[in-house]
Amino acid sequence: MDFKLAAKEILENVGGPDNVANMTHCATRLRLTLKDPSKANDEAVKEIDGVVNIVNKAGQYQILIGTEVPKLYDEFEALVTGEDGNVQVNNSGEHSGTIISNIFSAISAIFAPLLPALAGSGILRGLLILAVQTGLLSETSGTYSILNVASMSVFYFLPVLLAFTSARRFGASPYLSALIGVALLNPEFIALMGDTGNGATTSFLKIPVVLMNYNSTVVPIILSIWAFSYLYKFLDRKVPETLKLVVVPLISLAVMIPLTIIVIGPIGVYSGEAVAQVVNWLIERSSILTGILIGGGWSVLVSLGIHWAVNPIMINNVSTYGFDYIVPFTFACNFAVIGTTIGVYFKARNKKLRSFAVTGLVTIALSAIIEPTLFGLLVENKKLFLAQIIGGAVGGAYLGLMKVVTNAFVFGSVTTFPAFVTDNASNFIQAMIGLAISLATSAVLAYMFTDKEETLS
Repeated sequence: MDFKLAAKEILENVGGPDNVANMTHCATRLRLTLKDPSKANDEAVKEIDGVVNIVNKAGQYQILIGTEVPKLYDEFEALVTGEDGNVQVNNSGEHSGTIISNIFSAISAIFAPLLPALAGSGILRGLLILAVQTGLLSETSGTYSILNVASMSVFYFLPVLLAFTSARRFGASPYLSALIGVALLNPEFIALMGDTGNGATTSFLKIPVVLMNYNSTVVPIILSIWAFSYLYKFLDRKVPETLKLVVVPLISLAVMIPLTIIVIGPIGVYSGEAVAQVVNWLIERSSILTGILIGGGWSVLVSLGIHWAVNPIMINNVSTYGFDYIVPFTFACNFAVIGTTIGVYFKARNKKLRSFAVTGLVTIALSAIIEPTLFGLLVENKKLFLAQIIGGAVGGAYLGLMKVVTNAFVFGSVTTFPAFVTDNASNFIQAMIGLAISLATSAVLAYMFTDKEETLS
């Protein structure tokens, strides 16, 4: 794929640089917010080499590329920003579209850059737990301590990383934003809580302050940087150029760090915990129903590009509690897609269709990317889509019944199985059974629903 040529053709067919209000990418899609979506030529974009499909949902013009989308994004960004490097696109957080579409867009832009670090750390954590359980490592050894630091640092320092990515999304200084995140994890600040932990109190200029532990938190820093973006842009407009180097950082840190600690931080902690508790309460209340809904419906959310709204809840659960119930349901969806490709392969005679099914199977098994199969096969064939949904729902129900969890936020594939390794040895076994159920159910149904003379649309 010629990324430079593809980027040029995409930009031409979405209305040019002047029509791009915002741009970002996730694991597989180039996500654009267009000022006038009617200027986009959908059919022309679909014909571009490397484009799998387009989805125009939730206020975003999503162009499905695959795992190489970062390379395309780099070329696309260079074309939009121009040779002088001055960004013409509006990445400041002031976007057109509905509030909901802007939220989806922001979530995608904030979390997408961190997914490789989160996934890699999670897999390492699972392998480390497995090494301890099998006696290869002792928890008292220096090797264990160093690898444990390597696997857990991304979660502990999540506020710093999110501060940086949030700043890029909202239009604030990434480095000042990172300092705000660092301040929340400063040992001297943490020491103020003593042995009390969350809820300890102190004062700032005689103002009572409720202290919180912000390591591994998600919501507080995002809210803080969102608020900071308005202050930063105000200062950037009002402070003379000769004074910006000193005055802007001085006021930013002096205002935002106390404001975050006194007001924004506690609100973020309590609101984030409330959302997570509601979701986890629903799972505890009816884990089977939750498994059916998420396991069966996850592919629908992915097809609409709005699954990003759920991802922060999973990340928050892992960083706060050390485990998550929702990630296994997404595994059920992915393995149901794999099962569907198996059923198609063994029933269909068309070589092109069988080859596409095998490619999809290998891609999902190794990288957890379901979009090519989802859009190239399932969306085009409603019977096969139904087979996948049923398989995901049945497997999800079993995973919910057995209370299967993961120790990390990962995408569902064979390579991410270590995420199921926990202190509860049966968790991994039950996970494998649940995924086998998803795969087998969808494989059988896909075999039944596929005509021997079926062809690839």
